[in-house]
Parts: sequence; C-alpha cells; structure tokens
Amino acid sequence: MRKTLSMLAGLTMLQLSAAHAEDVAVLTPYLSSVATNEMVETFTSEAGAKGWTVNVVDTRGDFQQLASRVEDVTNAGVSAIVLVSVDPNQIGDQVAAAAAKGISVVALDGALADGVSVNITTDNFRLGTILSDYLFEALGGEGDIVKFFHSAHPGVRQRELALDEALGKNDGIKVIAEHYVQVPGPIDNARQAMETFVRQYSADIDGVWAAWDEPAIGALLAIQSDLPDSAALIAGIDGNPQAVDLIRQCTNLIATVRQDFAGIASKAVEQIGAIMEGQQPAEREIFVDATVIDRASLGVSCE
Repeated sequence: MRKTLSMLAGLTMLQLSAAHAEDVAVLTPYLSSVATNEMVETFTSEAGAKGWTVNVVDTRGDFQQLASRVEDVTNAGVSAIVLVSVDPNQIGDQVAAAAAKGISVVALDGALADGVSVNITTDNFRLGTILSDYLFEALGGEGDIVKFFHSAHPGVRQRELALDEALGKNDGIKVIAEHYVQVPGPIDNARQAMETFVRQYSADIDGVWAAWDEPAIGALLAIQSDLPDSAALIAGIDGNPQAVDLIRQCTNLIATVRQDFAGIASKAVEQIGAIMEGQQPAEREIFVDATVIDRASLGVSCE
C-alpha cells in the first residue's frame, strides 16, 4: 500500500471519510518547529514503510482547532491518533472520546493523560537539569541570566521546573529577566525580547537559559546585533542543526542538549504496530536518551 501524506492546516470530514484499519492521524500545533518536524517526518517515513496511511494535521499553534481536528479523525474511525509535542490533558475530552471508541492515542514528546496508551519522550526534567547544570558551571556558579520558556508545552514546563530546582541550589545565579516565547515564530519572538533585555540590562547579562534551541538562536541574533562584544553564554535544548552549527562557529551559543527525536518517532511506530497486533505497550511512558553537544564534543577549539 502506498504511503500518502497530507500536510494541511486542517482536514475536512470528506477527506477523512475513507479511513480504514491502518489509517493513522498525526496531529500537532507545532509543525514549524524543527524538532517536531523531525519527529513527524521520521514517523511518516517509517509508518509508510509498514503500509500505513498517514495524515498529518498542523493547527499552527491553535489548540481549539487541534481539539476540533481530533474530533474529526475520531469520527472518521482512524486506527491510531499520534499527538506530537502536545499535552493531551489540554484536549482531555477529545482524547477520552477517541479512547472510548477503541482508537489508540499515542503521545510523542508529550505527557500522560487519561486515554493515552503511551507517551514516548525524553525525561524533560532531566533535560532541564542537564541544561541548568551545564550553564551554571560554565558561568562559574555566579551570574545574572535571562530565561526563555513556553509553559504550554508539557516538556518545556518540566524543564522550567528543573531550572527552578537548580536555582534553589545555586544562590549565585539570578534570573534578571524572562520571556514567554510565542509559537509559531520563536526565533523572531525571542530575538525581539532579547533586544529589549539588552537595552535594559546591557553588559549585566551573563547568560541565557533557553528551554529549546530556537529561542537560544533568537537571543544570539539580538546579542550579535546589539551587543557584539558581550561575553554572555547561551545554552539550549534539542540539538537543532542551526544551533549546532552556531556552537561550531564559536559564537555565544555554547551548548545544546540533543534529544533523539528520530528515536522517539521510531519507538512510536514500534509501539503502535504492537498495539495493532493486540499487544499492550511495553510501558505507559517510554524515555529515550539525551546527550550534550558543545565545543568539546564537536572537537572545536575557540582560543
């Protein structure tokens, strides 16, 4: 069976009416994110190799539309619903309705909720801890930092909580400014916010804690433009290729914590395949590993 892929802002009921036993709907509000896109692309490729028909729905940051599209694919009778970079609790009624119809709901880089068969992710609290510890050590345990976050994403929220815990253990590090990053458009949004922080705090900014790489890149662009002599250290999470390249170039961006997004998607295909065969997921929450990418791991000398 040929793989078909529809990358649309939404799907009409007419488009979904042909659902059959191996239809899988992939839904996310964040397809423009590099990390989310990598998971979706990997899942689509590997699911297609199994003969599944995959429909991808991107609601572009609109959670009301996300809930509506979940209702659409549920009514269409798909075999499985895959939620990518979403907290299923935000659309709990729709997830529960899908589960009640016998549709498997799988979360990638998400969270557990009633009706979710399995959540496959990285331990986001640990990611936040790795990021915080790395940045704090690079700063020598002292300094004023800027925080970029996005609490609507369950994983990012866990990273924030890890930062809070790390700050409680490190009196020498202070958050002097913070910004809730808007999505879509996180790079530009973070750049604009960082331009404001540079005007307010200038050389007082010693570091930037970015909950994922796009805001880290935005902060870097602002610093390069408005405070080019700044020694502020920036670190993020995800292993975004652009971020890795900027680390290699010896910019203020010094590290990222790489998640295995392809591994998350592959594990999802494996688990959905097992569910379709009548098996239960190995666990309700499955974690994949993460690694730090920095100048040392890249073999770069910036002296």
